[in-house]
Amino acid sequence: MGLSVYARAWRAGIVACGLAWFGPADLRAETPEPSARVEPIQRSAEPFGLVASPLSSGGLHDKWTSVQRRLDDEMVQLALCDGDRDGCVSPAALKFLDIIDTAKLRDGRARLGEINRAINLSIKATNDLAQHGQIDVWSSPLATLERGGGDCEDYAIAKFVALRRAGIGPDDLRIVVMHDTMQGEAHAVAAARLDGRWLMLDNRRMAMVSDSDARNYRPTFAIGEHGVMRYADSPVLAAAINNPVAPFVVSYLAASAD
Repeated sequence: MGLSVYARAWRAGIVACGLAWFGPADLRAETPEPSARVEPIQRSAEPFGLVASPLSSGGLHDKWTSVQRRLDDEMVQLALCDGDRDGCVSPAALKFLDIIDTAKLRDGRARLGEINRAINLSIKATNDLAQHGQIDVWSSPLATLERGGGDCEDYAIAKFVALRRAGIGPDDLRIVVMHDTMQGEAHAVAAARLDGRWLMLDNRRMAMVSDSDARNYRPTFAIGEHGVMRYADSPVLAAAINNPVAPFVVSYLAASAD
């Protein structure tokens, strides 16, 4: 019993200060090797590399389902205007098609950046209460462009749809809902995967940054082709993913905890 207590205390000490060992100090310093083979923690395929599980109900699920129904109608309108632009009666549809066409002339990161820039410049940041008289209203792209204003999720939805029509595959597209830890509020961005890295298309900036460089944000939900997913609250995993050595320590401790 006493030996077990001491062993557990030693492990707790490792957990408490282990990550401090893997800071700016020289990582080449000698460290004890575990007796068992250690498997590194694998990144999730989702933005921020964290695990996310599907949601089949709830307020956000219902909100996105409603947006999808409106998107179906708008896709029909876009198809009609694309086939007969001279006869198109929707200035918003023509503007959206122009953004997509311009983006298609570019490749890779430049295509993503063109859509991020064009959507940011086409919509004036306006909160839902001022625009709709209520909070947290999610709008489809043509409705947003027709009004000329919207908030973060309206930008994100418009970019998500524009990127898809510009040729980005559905597995490489997400809308990410995050908690801004500096502002203390929810924030939404579009995310696109390029060469294995997720880039954030944010209405707050023209420059795109990768998920690993997005500071002061805690992801809460991801939305994609298969619906809404909730991120697991995994602060230890998040720290491990951003550290080249810590995953081995966390895995070793987990394997030794029995």
